[in-house]
Amino acid sequence: MSDPIITADLVTLDADLGATKDSVITALAARLTEAGRAGDASALTAAALAREAQSATGLPGGIAIPHCRAETVTAASLGFARLAPKVDFGAPDGPADLVFLIAAPEGAGAEHMKLLSSLARALVRPEFVSQLRAAAVPSEIVALVEGVIAPAPAPAQAAAPVAEPAEKAATTTTPATERTVVAVTACPTGIAHTYMAADSLVAAGSRAGVKVLVETQGSSGSTPLPADAIASADAVVFATDVGVRGRERFAGKPVIESGVKRAINEPDAMIAEAVRASENPSAAKVSGDAPAEGEEGAETLGWGTRLRQVLLTGVSYMIPFVAAGGLLIALGFLLGGYEISESAGTIVLDNSLTELPAGGLATYFGAVLFQLGSLAFGFLVPALAGYIAFAIADRPGLAPGFTAGAVAVFVGAGFLGGLVGGLIAGITALWIARRPVPQWARGLMPVVVVPLFASLIVGVIMFALLGKPLAAVTSGLTDWLNGLSGTSAVALGVILGLMMCFDLGGPVNKAAYAFAVAGLSVTDPATLKIMAAVMAAGMVPPLAMALSTLLRPKLYTPAERENGKAAWLLGASFISEGAIPFAAADPLRVIPSMMAGGAVTGALIMATGTTLSAPHGGIFVFFAVGGIAWFVLALAAGTLVGALCVTAAKEFAKPRPVAQPALTTV
Repeated sequence: MSDPIITADLVTLDADLGATKDSVITALAARLTEAGRAGDASALTAAALAREAQSATGLPGGIAIPHCRAETVTAASLGFARLAPKVDFGAPDGPADLVFLIAAPEGAGAEHMKLLSSLARALVRPEFVSQLRAAAVPSEIVALVEGVIAPAPAPAQAAAPVAEPAEKAATTTTPATERTVVAVTACPTGIAHTYMAADSLVAAGSRAGVKVLVETQGSSGSTPLPADAIASADAVVFATDVGVRGRERFAGKPVIESGVKRAINEPDAMIAEAVRASENPSAAKVSGDAPAEGEEGAETLGWGTRLRQVLLTGVSYMIPFVAAGGLLIALGFLLGGYEISESAGTIVLDNSLTELPAGGLATYFGAVLFQLGSLAFGFLVPALAGYIAFAIADRPGLAPGFTAGAVAVFVGAGFLGGLVGGLIAGITALWIARRPVPQWARGLMPVVVVPLFASLIVGVIMFALLGKPLAAVTSGLTDWLNGLSGTSAVALGVILGLMMCFDLGGPVNKAAYAFAVAGLSVTDPATLKIMAAVMAAGMVPPLAMALSTLLRPKLYTPAERENGKAAWLLGASFISEGAIPFAAADPLRVIPSMMAGGAVTGALIMATGTTLSAPHGGIFVFFAVGGIAWFVLALAAGTLVGALCVTAAKEFAKPRPVAQPALTTV
């Protein structure tokens, strides 16, 4: 490799890098940037902390492997720190003293990813961990790492899947009559946990006399399990934090499910559960393309967590339609004026570039953009419902989900109808997929039987039973919003502002945003006010943190001050996530302060009747704001309040932040 993964200048031994994992990650990101491995330390830190927010990266035995893929990374790299004192990274057995920051470019090649995954796998070996603790100088750490990521050539295994050596060890020490378990491991970034979980399961199988075959769906590629291996398996383990690709291949197998970290922390328990499930006729089974939940013998996610994942899946797939459609509509207004909404369809159909309407080229293009945006925006509710159903029942849920969303639009049930219809469609599709059918009919289930009957059932339910009541609720909500004035309107603005700033792009933030965009209508002033309140409040956190770092730079580390510079643009662009590095490092003082600023902005927007007809864009869609002066004033007021609150909290509330210690290399 032209660029080694790790060098001595990326190693820090026996250093105090702060009391929190955020400070450790910040220090390691700075070290990688100083070595020319990344272009922006703050961006690398933010990416690693965002991954950390998904699930803790601490592992049993005093190890932590924060990791990420980011555009700012120029070469796949490892930053290593042996800490004194230890720092908590969320491991079940206590804080960590060995920390690897694994950083990969966004488009990292397969070879780089295999090297990084090799390190992750080595960390489950006690002898390797002991050698890391005993190393006296950085060069020893480099040699140890290079020894596991670039071992001596082994021609017989050169073309084997990543997990094959461990699998072979298991098969050579167990009898021919052993049970067989197949597994899939996957984590959001696919760098470390994916492969560590695979090796942990294989090792646990070897200890239990169970043959374990693992398919790692990670960044270094995936070698699918052979069909005959799946067919002969007694049970399947899904240890994933993301969806399983090709889940339908495991249809009918007893299944144990968990997050990827449980396979690292409790592999023996998972293998034992898989064996028990294989012996239990009532154990949960993979049916069709869909997950089987809630049956005896299964390790499943809680219903609350599962419901949140399902709804957020729908919202995440809906947002591209919102952004594209909403911004096209706003651009149509910019070119053709707001009156274009009443005649856009006629103008587009009756005119062309050679036969322009009365308003000329600007009016024609305004009509085209508005019509394109309206068509894209029309998919908002169907996409929401379709991907809610998809999250429940995988691909067979798409057709009934989109159908339910289309019915919701047709009957006027709107966003609420899409939510309810998507849930019904997904549950119905899942229920049908789990019906026992002859072997010859299994191929028809996901492509014909499930979509057909689930669409029929959800369509009838929506038309005959739920459509009108949901439409009445939606209509009543719209009338209530239109009737808000004075104190009640201000109270709604406060609530929306608090929600937008509570988790900075998380579920609560997304719920407020989805509420605003789903009801957005240029003919409904109430929805335009709500959209303005949501966007303005969402811009506050990054701007407030940027202002605070400018007002009192001594309260922040050098990395945080750099983050503050970037936060100006992020906040102006309505990217609330720009404040995440600050909130992750100091949530008790940052988040309440941001919520205070967001509440002020939301209240002022609603009180002044400011409107916004574009669902995204920040300062770049100011042309779509009605009452631009009030919008800017409300945004400035919330930013100032948030900045003053967080500055005061950091100045006077204990404990005060400690300056980032200098990195030293022993």
